Amino acid sequence: MPTRKETKTLARYFAFGVILLPIVEIALFIKVGQTIGLFPTLALVIASTIVGSMVLRLQGVSVINQLRGNVAAGRLPAKAIADTMMMGLAGLLLILPGFFTSFLGLLLLLPPVRSWIYGGLASRVTVVNSAQYSSYRSDNDPAIRGQGTIDLDQDDYRPKD
Repeated sequence: MPTRKETKTLARYFAFGVILLPIVEIALFIKVGQTIGLFPTLALVIASTIVGSMVLRLQGVSVINQLRGNVAAGRLPAKAIADTMMMGLAGLLLILPGFFTSFLGLLLLLPPVRSWIYGGLASRVTVVNSAQYSSYRSDNDPAIRGQGTIDLDQDDYRPKD
């Protein structure tokens, strides 16, 4: 669990990224627009959005089928889930208008990049398993009151018909 200082540091990086991202995207729009022109620049942005939508749609169906299969088999593989989440993030980044986010989305579509990210994240995660067992017995249970065994004579017992 992150400390308070680490949380503040992460919050600062996040705020810095939120401020910096639009500036980078605008600068790239201007640079690409100057290089290839307005309409080709807009066409690239629209194409990126279409590709991102297709990735999300295909990934959504794939996720549902994959999770159903894993649950039916009684397993929940972390790598497959992380891979699926990164593919979804790739689709979202492609939908966002901008060249930097589209570049990041395209990178996430590459399996070696996803494996590299998964390896980095997995090395920082600690898995803790805990299991608890509890049982409950009523105070009215004969075994608790010392009456766990009831002896019957042959005459007191008769089989059910």
